[in-house]
Amino acid sequence: QVQLVESGGGLVQAGGSLRLSCAASGRTFNTYAMGWFRQPPGKEREFVAAISGSGSSTNVADSVKGRFTISRDNAKNTVFLQMNSLKPEDTAIYYCAGKKWGTVPFNTPDYWGQGTQVTVSS
Repeated sequence: QVQLVESGGGLVQAGGSLRLSCAASGRTFNTYAMGWFRQPPGKEREFVAAISGSGSSTNVADSVKGRFTISRDNAKNTVFLQMNSLKPEDTAIYYCAGKKWGTVPFNTPDYWGQGTQVTVSS
């Protein structure tokens, strides 16, 4: 069983930045592709970004390309989402997810975090 705990969400003005972190339990973190998904108010959950177990491959959604960057630190069992130039439409609950031996991108995670709220004011 893998537990994922997100942190770093909050309220920010449009144009600002936030960095989300997701800490994972377990000793086989580098065997998991990791990703971020989000669920805007009243909408379905959507893919944001993913990174391979080694960190050598990444993929980001077109809606955030050039603004969001995913990275990971396997020594610390942590994956990050750096969000720059935030827009009000980025407002959502952001979820960390992991998939054992997953490819990038993926849409059927094995594990989900509890989510962290990101609110971007105009």
